[in-house]
Amino acid sequence: MKNQIIGMVGLGAMGGPIAANLVKAGFSVKVFDLSDDAVSKLTALGAGRASSAAEAARDANVVITMLPNGPHVESAVFGENGIVTTISTDALYIDMSTIQPQVTDSIATRLAEKNISMIDAPVGRQTQHAIEGKLLIMVGGSEDNFKRALPVLNFLGDTIYHCGDVGAGGRMKVVNNYMSIVLNQVTAEALVMAEAAGLDVSQSLEVMRGTVAGQGHMSTTYPSKVLKGDTEPGFMVDLANKDLGLALEMSASLGVPAFTGAVARQVYSLASREGFGRQDWTALYQYNRLCIQKAL
Repeated sequence: MKNQIIGMVGLGAMGGPIAANLVKAGFSVKVFDLSDDAVSKLTALGAGRASSAAEAARDANVVITMLPNGPHVESAVFGENGIVTTISTDALYIDMSTIQPQVTDSIATRLAEKNISMIDAPVGRQTQHAIEGKLLIMVGGSEDNFKRALPVLNFLGDTIYHCGDVGAGGRMKVVNNYMSIVLNQVTAEALVMAEAAGLDVSQSLEVMRGTVAGQGHMSTTYPSKVLKGDTEPGFMVDLANKDLGLALEMSASLGVPAFTGAVARQVYSLASREGFGRQDWTALYQYNRLCIQKAL
């Protein structure tokens, strides 16, 4: 597989290290980016310089894009001197960008009409992991195309999931980012509250790492309770609601923000009114599913 030619479009914070790892792995890599400096860094490592996305895709067995947003990807694929003008029907197109899944669906449909195979493979983790070839990669595509991509993706990540058909990778990435980004704000609120209450922040971290607060529901309560169909209370929704009220009262007295906590309090209260109050607090999962049913 090392004799494959790979076209790489997009050499930013993630795309640059990805291209570098492919060069180091022994692939013949042609790169294109609007930044000449970014291209020069890769050509210094042994990559070939492409004058356009179309040139990067010409004669390539695999073409990869890693770009900031949907319009950039659409332009790289379908625009003037775009990938679609030169890519072979025998090649595999891999979009590793994080974009709106509906855009991925549209791109995949348009390419399928031209008999061009595509997978989406957005990544988790950070730039250092890209440099080290230790990304988490979420792949959407057919089983055959997933297998075709693995000899390349295995040089880029150490954790690779096949999430479903084309677009499933992006959908998984959006869900993952939603949780991590919101948790970032909750973490900030909790640590500011601890500091304002006169607590040692380092010790607060240590305490919370020893509970669900730091260990996470996905690693503790959800697999053992609601996802097993068990909502017998270990810690009731109503008790969680009461304790959240105590936290909000303390935050108000200290004059510190608790934005996400205030919204969560509303959800716990609504779940209680719907009859979940004496169930395990993980029953919020069931309450949120009920909300979907009511919306239909």
